[in-house]
Amino acid sequence: MQHNGAMSLTGPPAVHDELVHLTRQLMTGDRQSDDQPSIAQHSFLSFIGRHDGCRATEISDVFGVNRSTISRQVRGCIDAGWVYADPGPVRLGNPLHLTDEGRKYLDAADARRLDQVVSRLHDWSESEIEEFARALHRFRISTESQTNGDDTL
Repeated sequence: MQHNGAMSLTGPPAVHDELVHLTRQLMTGDRQSDDQPSIAQHSFLSFIGRHDGCRATEISDVFGVNRSTISRQVRGCIDAGWVYADPGPVRLGNPLHLTDEGRKYLDAADARRLDQVVSRLHDWSESEIEEFARALHRFRISTESQTNGDDTL
C-alpha cells in the first residue's frame, strides 16, 4: 500500500500491490471518453485484428472468458461498427473481421495509449526504460506456464 507517496510494503508484496494498482488504473482510469475503448474492448479488437477470421469461441478459449461474455463483446463491437461477422451457421461461430472504422478506432486507441506510456517515461533514462521493459517481459513470461501462454493479448 502507499501512504504519503511512499511504499509501505517491500519485496513480492510491494510488486503485487503495484500490479493491483496498475491493473485497476488500466481497467478503469484510462478511459477518458467514448473515443477510448475499455481494456476489454481493446484486447478483443486487437485479437481480431491480429487473427482475422477468428471465431468468438476461439477468443473465449484464448482469453479464458465465458462465451456469453465474448458474445456480448461481439454484439457491442458489431453494433458500434468496429467488427463484422461473415454470414454462416451460427452454431460454428461466424468468422470475425475488423471493419475499416474498427481498424481506425483501434489504431487511434493504440496511438493514445502509446502517448500515455511515453508521457509517463519522459524523465526516465534510456537504460531505465530498457531495464523496465526487460523486467516486465521476464515477469510476464514467467507466468506463461500458469496461463494460456498466448503472448498476443
